[in-house]
Amino acid sequence: MSNFKRLLLVSLVGLVALTLTFGFGLGHLAYILVAISGGIMSLSMFWGMIQTLREGRYGVDILAITAIIATLAVGDYWASLIILVMLTGGESLEDYASRRASRELTSLLDNTPKLAHRMVGADVEVVDVNDLQIGDIVLLRPQEMVQVDGEILDGRSDFNESSLTGESKAVEKGPGDRIMSGSINGSDAIQFRVTAMAKDSQYQQLVKLVKESQGNTAPFVRLADRYAVPFTIFAYLIGGLAWFVTKNPVRFAQVLVVASPCPLILAAPIALVAGMSQSSKEGIIVKNGTVLEKLSKLKTVAFDKTGTITQGNLQVDQVVPEGVSQEELLTYAASIEQLSSHVLAQSLVSYAQRQGIKLSPVSDIKEITAQGVQGICQDILISVGKMALMPELSEEQKTDKTCVYVSKDGQYIGHITFSDRVRPEAKRTMEELKNLGVSHLVMLTGDRKVIADKIAQEVEITEFHADCLPQDKIYFLKAVAPDQHPVLMVGDGVNDAPALTTADIGIAMGASGSSAASESADAVILKDDLSKVVQVIKIAKHTMSIARQSVLLGLAVCLVLMLIAATGAIPTLIGALLQEVVDTVAILSALRAHSKA
Repeated sequence: MSNFKRLLLVSLVGLVALTLTFGFGLGHLAYILVAISGGIMSLSMFWGMIQTLREGRYGVDILAITAIIATLAVGDYWASLIILVMLTGGESLEDYASRRASRELTSLLDNTPKLAHRMVGADVEVVDVNDLQIGDIVLLRPQEMVQVDGEILDGRSDFNESSLTGESKAVEKGPGDRIMSGSINGSDAIQFRVTAMAKDSQYQQLVKLVKESQGNTAPFVRLADRYAVPFTIFAYLIGGLAWFVTKNPVRFAQVLVVASPCPLILAAPIALVAGMSQSSKEGIIVKNGTVLEKLSKLKTVAFDKTGTITQGNLQVDQVVPEGVSQEELLTYAASIEQLSSHVLAQSLVSYAQRQGIKLSPVSDIKEITAQGVQGICQDILISVGKMALMPELSEEQKTDKTCVYVSKDGQYIGHITFSDRVRPEAKRTMEELKNLGVSHLVMLTGDRKVIADKIAQEVEITEFHADCLPQDKIYFLKAVAPDQHPVLMVGDGVNDAPALTTADIGIAMGASGSSAASESADAVILKDDLSKVVQVIKIAKHTMSIARQSVLLGLAVCLVLMLIAATGAIPTLIGALLQEVVDTVAILSALRAHSKA
């Protein structure tokens, strides 16, 4: 039974008990009803407590169970009922916050391909991705995500595999080349043969890694659990001593009623829900309160590179003319590319316009599949694209960077290179993380070492690991020294999903990231801003400070009341009502977490 259903059941029992007692004068029946429901609830809690103990964690359940049983044993069923309402109410509140976070996340980030275009002779039919069989021929349209692993039969195109490998440079592929599910097709349609069913494709293998990682998460002791053991022992000692001295078992019940751990049950969840709500307002979806607890103690942060530290899109890096001016080279190239939908073309045109370049009218535009574009500009034949469109080039004229070459009437006149730019807020983010006490910053990327080294130096990260496959990221996270935990992983692509799950906390850049990464993460940044990582850590620290203050305040008042109750000055029902006062104080204190950190 869910915690919310338990709350409804307890509330219904309370309503019926009130009606029986005050409406019909049948207090004995109300007692029996509360005793039965309280007994069943206690048994359920006891079983949950055993499961918790098996996991090596301790909670406040034992004290709540004892308080319920003790008050029932002395006939004060109203006090039992109040304890049950507080207990189920606190648990329901936390469950509600978690469900709400999951709903918001699913509605915003579910972009996994569900359909494919299968060729049946000369016809095309739309089918569910899971219905594709090995050997089927699939038509992949421009800008579509590859649905399953396959081999290209017809056509050439560029494929963006950054979400899988971290490599920002698009990869040209043609007949005979293999393509991976999760990669993005470029501007040309292709046909490919299915070589693996959906469940066995690259994307699904990564999902499998995620599930395996979920089963090996490290245990974490929550705030309420850390205070539970000493508080429980102290309550039993006071109650037992009062019973022993007075020889009256009612004293034991009186002490346990005011010792009911409602500040632990309510204050911490309410503070965490308030913190989650504040995070949501700032564009950060936190899936549950435990995430905030872990973030407040953070020691290590590991970052993916492409789409996380960098912007995840290629922009003009260098303009290298030969025999013409930079302005002339840009004018020719951008004018020809202005009608193209290719990602490099769009980046080039935008750059030229920012430089104040006036684009010239063009005619006879012809796209050469997977090679580039040709057209007439200023009565001159201009070719813009890959090396295959150019005349014979010298080794000095070639480059291994992502680029477009430009020729004028068959004569090479230069090239324009592209690179992924570091997010403007990235360096400042690293500085602020260090100021927050994060002692270990590292970058994990599938990109080449030379590129990774450059990016790491730019943002002042001293440790990085290049050429990483998804498995390599997992190995690194598992190898982090115990004194460097908790570990946070920040990423955005499908390849990051297993790592996000393996780390103590995973944060996905959801604005441009994949649904796989987002579903695997503990928190998702909905705004394309890396500094939100710092913001959510500040919120977490502020929230946990408020939660700790609220819990300790409530427990301090409880301890005073326990000492008074031990003298017999507080009847059980009055004690239960006093608990309401304590709860109100703790709740009002916890709600302060809703304010900005």
